[in-house]
Amino acid sequence: MQYLTNIFFIIALIAGIGFFVMNIKKLSRNIKLGKDVNRTDRKSERLKNMMMIALGQSKMVKRPFSGFLHIIVYVGFIIINIEVLEIIIDGIFGTHRIFLGVLGDAFYGFLIGTFEILAALVFVAVVIFWLRRNVSNIKRFLSKEMKGWPKNDGNYILYFEMVLMTLFLVMNATDPTFQQAGIGNPISQFITPLFDGFSADTIHAIERTAWWIHILGILVFLNYLYYSKHLHILLAFPNTYFANLNPKGQFNNLESVTNEVKLMMDPDADPYAMPEEGAEETVPEKFGASDVTDLNWVQLLNAYTCTECGRCTSSCPANLTGKKLSPRKIMMDTRDRLEEVGRNIDTNNGVFVDDNKQLLNDYISPEELWACTSCNACVEECPVNIDPLSIIMDMRRYLVMEQSAAPQELNMMMTNVENNGAPWQYNQQDRLNWANEE
Repeated sequence: MQYLTNIFFIIALIAGIGFFVMNIKKLSRNIKLGKDVNRTDRKSERLKNMMMIALGQSKMVKRPFSGFLHIIVYVGFIIINIEVLEIIIDGIFGTHRIFLGVLGDAFYGFLIGTFEILAALVFVAVVIFWLRRNVSNIKRFLSKEMKGWPKNDGNYILYFEMVLMTLFLVMNATDPTFQQAGIGNPISQFITPLFDGFSADTIHAIERTAWWIHILGILVFLNYLYYSKHLHILLAFPNTYFANLNPKGQFNNLESVTNEVKLMMDPDADPYAMPEEGAEETVPEKFGASDVTDLNWVQLLNAYTCTECGRCTSSCPANLTGKKLSPRKIMMDTRDRLEEVGRNIDTNNGVFVDDNKQLLNDYISPEELWACTSCNACVEECPVNIDPLSIIMDMRRYLVMEQSAAPQELNMMMTNVENNGAPWQYNQQDRLNWANEE
């Protein structure tokens, strides 16, 4: 019977980890659908960014209250999961608290006691988060894009964490040997009296049930991540490492346009020269982005990393003045479209079949794109260095250069720049007339 339990545990463990690995492969494939971009330079600066922002949570504390609570949950999540190692070893070999004999009473007690305190703090922090999301009516959680699944997803994760922390403490509270030892039970010792009067068999059954639900819950949580905004738990690290290190506001040049301009500026170039053999058969690169496959892989990684916290939207001047733009929605739409493309590939045996949809218009409207002031407030505010502005600018570039679909005022300005060398409706000879005006 003991072996059957161990075998069932091993099967559950393999199934849980195997499904997780399968989803991670899908995630990696979807991100690689993006165009290539080189982010392997300035390694020490990138590593520092990752350590400060992802590991050190330095941007979270810019909003101290929620930032402090998030650090409690984050630290608790990482440290308490060390205890999962013991559960896994116990489950495979049929042992019970195997680390107690290895680490000794004092150190083991210190570790489990620390876990218990963190579990209690995480539980309190998660309850406050739930109240902020569902009771406090904080504006950034009430936006249109946060209705339905995004709101439920946030709540599901909070319920998960409440249940897992409770099970951990109940598991310890209903372990008579552990409680009698009196080590590492600063919180569970106050829960133990709730089970006074229960028979030894019943208490053992509660302890085993809590133990099983706890580990199975962790495996379910692990696999839920792929379908949730909580992928940032894993992706915040690569996202901060590969983030754009150039000064904010510095845009990239299109290689094809740069080459064209260089050719125009070259005094030795022959304007009547025939193109090289085979050059006319080359399909010119698309200007800008109208779908997710036109974006680069870091932008797609950004979309999967988005925490939907809404700090970007709450600091966006366009959104604050009632415009339709929400940088958070830009990232959520990009991820949703990328997921749709991924499912299309899965359904069609690894090949994308045109579905007559694209990110532009089907998910993100030109009105949203042109509402952006390109101030970079969203980029500055993001706690994990996501760059919604880069997606907005690439899609604007497509509208202007592929569809000539810029707003009338902008088209007029660009025509003036082209014809007059300035944004105004004066020819070049009259540009300095204003200096002579009285």
